[in-house]
Amino acid sequence: MENKLNTKLICFGEQEFYELIEALFVRLKASHKPEKVWLTNKEVMAQLDIKSPTTLQKLRDQDAFVVSEITRKNFLYLKSSVDAYLEKKARKRL
Repeated sequence: MENKLNTKLICFGEQEFYELIEALFVRLKASHKPEKVWLTNKEVMAQLDIKSPTTLQKLRDQDAFVVSEITRKNFLYLKSSVDAYLEKKARKRL
């Protein structure tokens, strides 16, 4: 069927409608990966281009970002706080 706006109307049954919605949901879910909220020591060091764990320790001691201590030597870093730290330290060049 066509109308004055030159658009097409597609008709199908209730079962087909739900199958279409389900397929769309599965496709969207597969294509969307949620952003990580927490980063590991290794990930933060890579993001900040830090080679030494001591430098990361100093940043933790300075409360440069939000940290959760999992074990004595294992920490998780709030990604948004690491991003904020990078933004704060960014230099604007003219």
